[in-house]
Amino acid sequence: MSDYLADVQKYDSGADEAVVKKIVSHLGIALRNKDSSMVACSDTSELDRVVEKWCGKKLGVTGDKAEDAVSKTCETMSDDRSKSRVTFYYLVAKELGKLGELAS
Repeated sequence: MSDYLADVQKYDSGADEAVVKKIVSHLGIALRNKDSSMVACSDTSELDRVVEKWCGKKLGVTGDKAEDAVSKTCETMSDDRSKSRVTFYYLVAKELGKLGELAS
């Protein structure tokens, strides 16, 4: 858990541990596999799944707003060759103003 929090804190020094825990719990088994624990911004089908499943189903945001948040997160993390799925999802939720909902 501390590794996930430390990675998120590279982008948000005030990251909420409770939110990170909820994202880790939400992702569950996907985090056990190295490939599925990362996000590839070069893979449009993967980004579409993030928009549909994370933004749409979990956060309740769809359309251009969700796509823009995913795109901005790719830009924010562009220097990071291995984009942690936990960090990526956290930053997307932050971009959408949904961290508070995840904390509750």
